[in-house]
Amino acid sequence: MEMKKRINMELRNRAPEEVTELVLDNCLCVNGEIEGLNDTFKELEFLSMANVELSSLAQLPSLNKLRKLELSDNIISGGLEVLAEKCPNLTYLNLSGNKIKDLSTVEALMEMKMMEMKRKMKLVHLKDMRKRRKMMMRRRMKMKQGQNWEREKKKWAFLT
Repeated sequence: MEMKKRINMELRNRAPEEVTELVLDNCLCVNGEIEGLNDTFKELEFLSMANVELSSLAQLPSLNKLRKLELSDNIISGGLEVLAEKCPNLTYLNLSGNKIKDLSTVEALMEMKMMEMKRKMKLVHLKDMRKRRKMMMRRRMKMKQGQNWEREKKKWAFLT
C-alpha cells in the first residue's frame, strides 16, 4: 500500500490536527520520499515509518510537537540535519538498519542533543526550585502548627 493511502486509512475519519500518533510501517513510499504527510499534523507526537524504503527526509514537514520518530530498516544514508530544523522537540530517534556508514552523518544530531541537555538542565533546576518551595511550605506549616499548639495550651491553662 502506498504511503498516501496508508495515511488516509490511519486517520480513521479524524482531522490531521487531531492525530497524535501515526504508524506507517511497511507501506511503500514513492522514490524514497515522504508523501501525504504535511504541516496539518500539528499535534503529532509519535511517528513510525519503519521499513518503508525511505531514502530522504527532505519532504518531512515541520512537526514541532514530535517527540518520537521511528525510521528503522530504511535506506537513509544522510540528510539528518533536516530533523534539527523540522522536529525541534525530538527526544527519541531510531535509525537502526539504515545505510549510515560513518559518524559524520549524525553530527547534525549532536546539536539537537545539546539542546535537549540544556532543556533537561532547566527542568532539573525547576524541579529543585519546586522541591525547595515545598520544603519551605512544610516548615512554615510545622511552625504554624507549633504556634497554634502553644496558643491552645495557653487557652486551656487559663480554664484550669
